This record gives sequence, structure tokens and C-alpha cells, in this order.
Amino acid sequence: MQSELPLYPEQASNFAPQVDNLVLFMIAVCAFFAVVICAAVIYFFFKYQRRHPDEVGVPIHGDMRLEITWIVLPFFLLMAMFGWGAVIYVDYRHTPADTLDVYVIGKQWMWKLQQPNGRKEINELHVPVNRNVRLIMASEDVIHDFSVPSFRVKMDVVPGHYNTMWFRPTKAGRYHFFCSQYCGTNHAVMGGWVTVMEQDDYAKWLSGASASGDPVAVGEQLYNDLACHTCHLPDGKGRGPSYDGVYGSHVKLADGSTVVADDNYIRESILQPNAKIVAGYQPVMPSFQGLVTEDQILALTAYIKSLKDQPPPARPGAAEPATGKK
Repeated sequence: MQSELPLYPEQASNFAPQVDNLVLFMIAVCAFFAVVICAAVIYFFFKYQRRHPDEVGVPIHGDMRLEITWIVLPFFLLMAMFGWGAVIYVDYRHTPADTLDVYVIGKQWMWKLQQPNGRKEINELHVPVNRNVRLIMASEDVIHDFSVPSFRVKMDVVPGHYNTMWFRPTKAGRYHFFCSQYCGTNHAVMGGWVTVMEQDDYAKWLSGASASGDPVAVGEQLYNDLACHTCHLPDGKGRGPSYDGVYGSHVKLADGSTVVADDNYIRESILQPNAKIVAGYQPVMPSFQGLVTEDQILALTAYIKSLKDQPPPARPGAAEPATGKK
């Protein structure tokens, strides 16, 4: 029936049934009250219409029970909608720990995607079925928005910042994705396809073609080419802190606050190194804004992520290990 009359896209992710059920509930509530109100209007129109030119209506002073009913009933219905939506939103914004991470870069007017092993795609995304997938997204120019209607997920992709979203495909197939934020002349053609594959087929596909290079290896080479290793020594005794064990940790800053060393922190540290200064270090690092591309930032991030299992060095005289800042 759905294929004959596609009122909404196919449900193909863990979020799709939740979103659709909420929408159907809201439509049902609105339709119920629309019918009741329209029927009441028509009924009262005929019941209380003036039958004689000199007829005067009887004064009505109201009923407190009726006043309370049409305040309390909508309140509880609206709170039910809000609570239901909040549960879905919290689930959507709290990414599971066991995700397959795919990097996505929006650019007028195309999408560049990179698999964990470095294999790159243009306007195509291959993912395994029944596996949690996280998209880490950035833009090279203007604001875009990555939207997969069949998954009922979408997220803004903005310049200068990483946004993430996750989903779990539940059905193998090909599903259209779009840029749903107007981004210029060719906005309408900025789209592509998500191919959801059985897990064995995905593993064969991932290993069946030569990748563009392991992002960790590419990032390590870039780390050395940019001379990052001359300041960020593994023992923590350089002009900048060590990156060993830093990813995912809580970094203490010079102003006394702490910050989680996630993808956004690393990206900011590369492009705006003086925005957050690690405690015990001086703001001596130059900015790499305009010197590295988004692809190179992703490679550097992948390399720094690979060091998260390394034990962080202890700084002499410090109460806790130094954690890093590029």
C-alpha cells in the first residue's frame, strides 16, 4: 500500500518508526479537534440562529467546568507531545559508543565522504545494516544540511564547526539524501544516495577497492610535515602538550576550566590555537587557518584519535598528567 500511495518515505532506520508514530499522534489529535470544533460550529449555527427579526439571545454567563476542561485537556495533550518528542530528541543527540564513524564534508555543490579505512566517496555513502553509524560533518564554504528522509534524520553542516548525527539503518537498500538548507545556485542538485548493505557485503565492498590512504597514516605524515612533532613531544616536555592519551579526556585550561578533547576541540586547536590554552603552556602555537584543508584536519584528527590509548605523560610538578592541545 505504501509503494502504491507513498504518503511518506519508507521507514529504514531506528528513528523512522518513532518519528512517524509521534507525527501520526499529532495529526490524529489535530484531526479529532478539527472535526469536533467544526461539528460544534455547524450545530450551534443552526440551533441558535435568529428565527425572528426582533429575537434577542439569552445572556450566557459561562461554566467554570467548561473553562477548566478546555485549558487542562489541551495542556496534557501538548505535554504528551512535548515529552514524546523530547525522548526521541535525547536519543538522537546521545550517540552510542560503538558507532562506525564516517566523515562528511559539504561543499558547493557536492558531498565528500570518507570511510574509517580512508576510502572516499562523492555523493555516495555505503553503510552496513543494523550497525550504529555516526556522521561527523563540516562545511568548506556555506551552511548546508545533510538530510536522509527515509531515516528521518537531518543535521546542519556549518563552516568552522563539527556537527554529528547518528542512525542505525534497519533495512538494506538505496535511500536518497539531500542538502535541505539553501546553499546557492545548484542547491537543488546537491544530493546523493545512501546504500545500506548486509554486513558481509559491506566488509567485502570496503576491502574490495583501494582506499585513498589510511587516514591515521596520512594524518601521521601530515603531523610530521607540519612539524607538529617538534613541539608536541610524547614525553610532554615540549612547548606544547603531548597528544598521547588526550582524545576523549578532560583537558584543564589556563583559566581553570576544563574541556573535553573531542573532534571540535582538536579542530579548534589547529585553526584557533589561542582560543583554549592548556594549563602550564604558553600561547605560542601559530594558527593553521587557511594552511590545511578540511580533509587534512580530518586526517590529523584520526591520527590524534589513534593515540588515545597511549598513557599520557606526567609533567614534573603537576598534580595530574598533561593532556593535549595542538
